[in-house]
Amino acid sequence: MRHHALIASCSLIAATLAGPAIADPMRVDPIPKPVAAALAAISETDLRADLTFLTADGLRGRMSLEPGDDAATAWVAAQFAHAGLQPAAIDADGHPSYLQAVPLVQYAPDTHASFIALGDTRFSQPAYTGAYRDDLDLTAPLVFAGYGITVPGLGYDDYRGIDARGAIALVFAHEPQEDDPASHFNGAGNTRNATSRVKALNAQAHGALAVIILPEPNRKHPSDVERLQRIGGSVTRSPALPIQARADDELHIPVLTLTDPVTKAIFAAGGVDAGALQAAIDRDLTPHGTALHTAPLHIHLENAERSRGITYNVAGVLPGSDPALAGETLIVSGHHDHDGASGDATHIWHGADDNASGTVGVVALAHAFAAMPVRPKRSILFTVFAAEERGLLGSYAMAAHPLRPLATTRAMINFDMIGRNETPSAQTDGLITIPADTTNRLNLIGAPYSPDLNAVIVASNRGLGLDLDSRFDRDNVLNVFFRSDQFPFVLHDIPAFWFFTGFHPDYHHETDTADKINYAKMARILQLSGTALWALGNSAKVPAFVPDPVGTSVLR
Repeated sequence: MRHHALIASCSLIAATLAGPAIADPMRVDPIPKPVAAALAAISETDLRADLTFLTADGLRGRMSLEPGDDAATAWVAAQFAHAGLQPAAIDADGHPSYLQAVPLVQYAPDTHASFIALGDTRFSQPAYTGAYRDDLDLTAPLVFAGYGITVPGLGYDDYRGIDARGAIALVFAHEPQEDDPASHFNGAGNTRNATSRVKALNAQAHGALAVIILPEPNRKHPSDVERLQRIGGSVTRSPALPIQARADDELHIPVLTLTDPVTKAIFAAGGVDAGALQAAIDRDLTPHGTALHTAPLHIHLENAERSRGITYNVAGVLPGSDPALAGETLIVSGHHDHDGASGDATHIWHGADDNASGTVGVVALAHAFAAMPVRPKRSILFTVFAAEERGLLGSYAMAAHPLRPLATTRAMINFDMIGRNETPSAQTDGLITIPADTTNRLNLIGAPYSPDLNAVIVASNRGLGLDLDSRFDRDNVLNVFFRSDQFPFVLHDIPAFWFFTGFHPDYHHETDTADKINYAKMARILQLSGTALWALGNSAKVPAFVPDPVGTSVLR
């Protein structure tokens, strides 16, 4: 049973939660008293009880494709049913269901048998990182394709003038001019073009047989591999975490990442200065791709284990009240999986903040909205994704196979780690500034792609008083922007924000436990989210999407 202790004065609640009107293109009006009361009734007691259940030892860290995560999935579906949401999916027999199947391939690379080789020089892990779901033996010439980015809206194409068909594409990580606040690539922040998956899909579209990500030789930050090693915890545990991939993934070429020494060896063999190439691209944003005149690269990948399984996104719909607008969708989301346990369960990665907090948050809002005597005009799709920790697999699956049309999906709010106070950790030390006091702080991620959505959220917060922080929109080191489930929807031009309370030393460690959650702060974040969703669900206009943010400063 869920406990809802209503605050006495609904008029005071309405005044507190309501945001004042803001200038076009979006407007936030005071929310009705019953709506304010339902949001204020989100109980810390309920949040604690639900989160304690999801992090119990019996769920063994909710590893995707394992029984503990299946139990979490069933719990979310039962909560959606109890709240009265309509099933959003269809099962294999054609019946309405809260579960959307996500078929996966799970595999474990044979690191002793796998290698890459340039002529007679062979490299084994950890000289490179990466694996592929199928055994692979490939030999092909090398083509350097700059940063591997094609952005017609900016007139930028690293593949201009080169032919990658039948070749292995070498591309730098990140983006050009990433330390320039006036850069065409969102100033000093990442754009959606900086992630390895987008680079790999672009290489595939240009006919490449594989893509290899290179650490930028002139970088002023740790490489992506070095950054991951700083996390520790489950990232570096032995035996390694299982690797999973979507069985029907649109990407069907392998992606590997090189270390600095291997990168230098390959460019030296081709008589090319990689640092000079990076400097030339960064200087004038013109393509400097070239074929590398080396021996062909041989990639040999084998898997020691390979199996198939099915995990599930959980999704329920609260239909909109306006027949003319009910076909339009808002999404509020989280993910239910985490990093599991050791074989004998001696060590359990509980995943309280990451992401039992987001799962419980979606469930709490589902109950709150379903209990309202009035409903927003637009429909809300409550979603808890599968296999986020294995590479955003559930959200990529739903973006590829949407349960409601993406063309009429107006906005998305994603919860991933909304339960803690941000504190310094090995991952962030020396890389990003953390405010001294984060007890009331919430990081908003995604504003450059939708200043309109940012304006609604900021206006909705004016009565609640959370400290909203936009600094991760200016990050190009931690790659935060593409590390949660809102990102696949940004790739489909949907205004989408990630609500995130920040990193801490327990991130991806066994010590991420329910007793460390700041439940009062979490409740305020859910009240902000509900207020913003109400505004978005009833506004006359919808947030615009900015496909190519250029040196954008966040609107506050």
